[in-house]
Amino acid sequence: MATAVKTATTQARLKVLYREKLVAELQKELKLDNVNQVPQLEKIVVNVGLGKAKDDKKLMAVATNTLRKITGQQPLETMARLSIASFKLREGNKIGLKVTLRNDQMYEFADRLINIVLPRLRDFHGVSAKAFDGQGNYSLGLVDQSAFPELSFEETTTPHGLQVIFVIKAHRPADSRALLEKFGMPFEKESK
Repeated sequence: MATAVKTATTQARLKVLYREKLVAELQKELKLDNVNQVPQLEKIVVNVGLGKAKDDKKLMAVATNTLRKITGQQPLETMARLSIASFKLREGNKIGLKVTLRNDQMYEFADRLINIVLPRLRDFHGVSAKAFDGQGNYSLGLVDQSAFPELSFEETTTPHGLQVIFVIKAHRPADSRALLEKFGMPFEKESK
């Protein structure tokens, strides 16, 4: 007779912190009547635009490997929707890669990005507080991928940038910033 083995599932540290502590704190600080109004991280999109090197197969392979290692998911190739002659771009050309993270993987990635990767950046003084859009989503651009500890030195010899977009369900951009500050996002100090 076979017995079912129960495996212990662990949740992301940031997700547990959000549910157990931060939701109540944010509701109180933002003076929200309902717990469902508290800002919430919906997904994180990690994007690599290949730009001028769109025809370079080596760069495409390096970027695919980078996204696979830092996110744990196979990236999706993005294609050009329009032909633009001045950019030497034809409809259907591969122009980049993207990965969409949700649930535990999203919280794990956010935790690693905020607590490990950003402090490792050279001459880092904090992230810009002006990168919020009208809906409260936050965009963060990295010049190269070498700060990620998942990548070896050989995997960072061909540098490429990447963009991280935090898609946040919030009523105001200020609420989104409050959520990211609670997660530990190091915003720049505003100079007076």
